[in-house]
Amino acid sequence: MEEERIALFLDFENLAIGVREALGGMEFDFEPIANALAERGRVVTRKAYADWSMFGDARQQLTRAHIELIEIPQRMGASRKNAADIKMAVDAIEVAFERDYVTTFVICTGDSDFTPLVHKLRELNKSVIGVGVKASTSALLPPACDEFLFYENLDGVEPRRGTVAPEEEQVDDATPELASLITTTLSGLLRSSGGEVLASSLKRALLRKDSTFSEADYGFRAFGELLNHLQGQEVIELSEGPGRGDPVVQFPSSGSGETEVFGLLAEVVAEQSKKGSPVYLSGLKNQLRKKDPSFSEKKFGYAGFLQFCKAAATRGVIELTWEENSGDYVVTVA
Repeated sequence: MEEERIALFLDFENLAIGVREALGGMEFDFEPIANALAERGRVVTRKAYADWSMFGDARQQLTRAHIELIEIPQRMGASRKNAADIKMAVDAIEVAFERDYVTTFVICTGDSDFTPLVHKLRELNKSVIGVGVKASTSALLPPACDEFLFYENLDGVEPRRGTVAPEEEQVDDATPELASLITTTLSGLLRSSGGEVLASSLKRALLRKDSTFSEADYGFRAFGELLNHLQGQEVIELSEGPGRGDPVVQFPSSGSGETEVFGLLAEVVAEQSKKGSPVYLSGLKNQLRKKDPSFSEKKFGYAGFLQFCKAAATRGVIELTWEENSGDYVVTVA
């Protein structure tokens, strides 16, 4: 595959002040951003915007990183911030139109004022990656981007978080939430594509759902490590894909506990039927949770409880009959 061509635009004052205030007074370091982008493609344009008389040390660091420093003079007073925002937006749009070989734009800021720029770049068929400090990033900006990287989560930034549990505890505690997210997304891809789902496709779908998704938030160094962990938990199954390092992701052939949970469903329906009243779909999930508080259809890749019950009916575990009077399904043991 042809590598991505990346244009980098850095709202330096926003990022530097955000790092200093949110991360215990530490100074902004560009290297973690450079390393993250090196993994994604070739950076062909680098521009940073600030009044550089205020950031002498950073000026030297960025110059060594071959970043073009765009001066926004202090004497402009209150209008300086708007001038920096406008200049950065104009330069980004100019690159988008004049250099069609640029495929990805990296906008380093947490300022919501850049949200329209992100929308316009995506309208022009450009991928947009945002970079910002979590505490100073507007809630409007990350969802607008194809991917959003929080600076404190990048490799090489210390401290990465305030107080965290040991890594192994973090992974174990996150497994149910993570399993639900992965299986729900995988199930949707399998339904829509009708074919094999590669790890790379799964990661792109996760980022479309949540541009801030990062395996690092769950204690994993790479997405492949996350998938291997879930395979060990029998949540998913991996097999060799067409490309090295990009396996096919599927649900375990054993059904990942589906047989047991369908059996639990049949048991609950049978118990409720003994009471002499019809067993309706609404309220049935609560009865299942009384038997098994950890029950969730999403762990098995189903988007909703009705879909889960229809799958059980297809396998001959239960029967679903629509009742017009109640406006609900009546559930019986098959």
